[in-house]
Amino acid sequence: MQGAFMQSRLIPPILAVALALGACSSADQEAARPAATGADAVDPDAQFDARDPELLPPDAPLSPDGGASFDMRGFAGTFTGTLPCASCPGIDTTLVLGADGTYELTEAYQDEPGPAIATEGSWSVEEDDTRIRLDPASKAAEDRLLEIESRDRVVFLTPAGERAESGLDYGLERRAQ
Repeated sequence: MQGAFMQSRLIPPILAVALALGACSSADQEAARPAATGADAVDPDAQFDARDPELLPPDAPLSPDGGASFDMRGFAGTFTGTLPCASCPGIDTTLVLGADGTYELTEAYQDEPGPAIATEGSWSVEEDDTRIRLDPASKAAEDRLLEIESRDRVVFLTPAGERAESGLDYGLERRAQ
């Protein structure tokens, strides 16, 4: 009987020590966590996606791979020019690159009847930020490529991504806003 009495006297102190050690461990873990501040206490970097243009300031750089080498919003704008045409004096061309990655291309053949041809879709930058790809919304139309010659000038390329061998100017200039 004495053994049972001894065991019952030892249980409360052992339990107290175990609880105390558990509380210390919990306090240490809590101290190791970063302190939460503010009502939401959310890490802003944990929800940040550099590829989402809505989360970035207008001058933030973007590139297709999520890198920081190309400023799509800053480059967006309207480019115009008259491109060479085999059957007419020229093709009056307007390319509007939207900051949201959409585009509208309008081509009006000079001295030919009929409305201008309008194409819409999305645009992206590739080839180490030296080329633009126009991806039309209509899959009946083919992608078109442009070389970025400067901030104010783009040049249409062949489907193979090369400049036309004719030596003619297929460039568009940025229109002042």
